[in-house]
Amino acid sequence: MDMPDATEDTRPVSLLTCKSCGARNRIRPSAKGVPACGTCKAALPWLVDASDSTFDTEADAAVPVVVDLWAPWCGPCRFVGPILAELARDYAGKLKVVKINVDDNPRTSERFQAYSIPTMMVLKGGQPVDRIVGALPKDQLVARLAPHLGA
Repeated sequence: MDMPDATEDTRPVSLLTCKSCGARNRIRPSAKGVPACGTCKAALPWLVDASDSTFDTEADAAVPVVVDLWAPWCGPCRFVGPILAELARDYAGKLKVVKINVDDNPRTSERFQAYSIPTMMVLKGGQPVDRIVGALPKDQLVARLAPHLGA
């Protein structure tokens, strides 16, 4: 059995598409800074999927993190998903969205007591600062997030 090289980076990799030039960028989670396009240097919309095993790494970011606890069969979750993708684009460099499928990731779901979905947790420095339960239209969601974004 091959052992990974001690210098090998085992953090998850996300593929983010630049909203400015369309380049696809491979990005690893980082607690410092925000991802930028390797081609045009624009801030990238930071939306990633996480699992129970990768959540803590993904949730540690220099910007506020919105954790979307959702399920594919949930109608309100399917309403909120595209709104969160828009917010990741609108607030590129200022916000990270981490999606957690509650059916596949029961530990993270239980950790945030996501008994109703969609549940969105806003984290700063890895700590919860707000909890949003239910589907909100974009303008109401922006109003809830604004104090955390400094907007």
